[in-house]
Amino acid sequence: MERVLTGPDGVLSALASGASVIDMSSISPAATERLAKLVADKGGSMLDAPVSGGEIGALNATLSIGASGAGQVCKICNQVAIGGALAGVSEAFALAKKAGVDAARVRQALLGGFAASRVLEVHGERMLVDNYKPGFRARLYQKDLRLANEAAAANGVAMPATAVVAQLLNALVASGGADLDYAALGTVLFKMAQG
Repeated sequence: MERVLTGPDGVLSALASGASVIDMSSISPAATERLAKLVADKGGSMLDAPVSGGEIGALNATLSIGASGAGQVCKICNQVAIGGALAGVSEAFALAKKAGVDAARVRQALLGGFAASRVLEVHGERMLVDNYKPGFRARLYQKDLRLANEAAAANGVAMPATAVVAQLLNALVASGGADLDYAALGTVLFKMAQG
């Protein structure tokens, strides 16, 4: 995004006063704030609009979070929450399988209680049938978790669970899973459970 805006033939070189720049990439909140200032210095405005928040929020135009950088923070918070849920579902299934219990039946039971979630519903099903055809590629999720951990460090926030999820994701990518769906994170835990 920085090169697109500030490069020799970048957007800023031709930005008209009053123009708007809409950034739909996933970059760090700090970079977004810095780039928004550069755009403002040229008389324009910048909106960070990373893809996050779901289809309903987009259709209803209710996804506004705040000033420049807030959208990026919201997106990485979403990715942090998903990571915790993915790891939890993966561990639950690994335990069920190792204990000789049908993980599909465990999933059905969990869907009826407080553990119910979109992650359990959608990605839990992917894990059960071993279908990791990419929806959101692991390598892109790896980048988002890197941004999350960088933002946490910059803000003095400890996120040990996210750090562990990032390590599991790094293992998935290193083992050739970069272009699998990020739900394949479960395969790393399943292999660990097997011994």
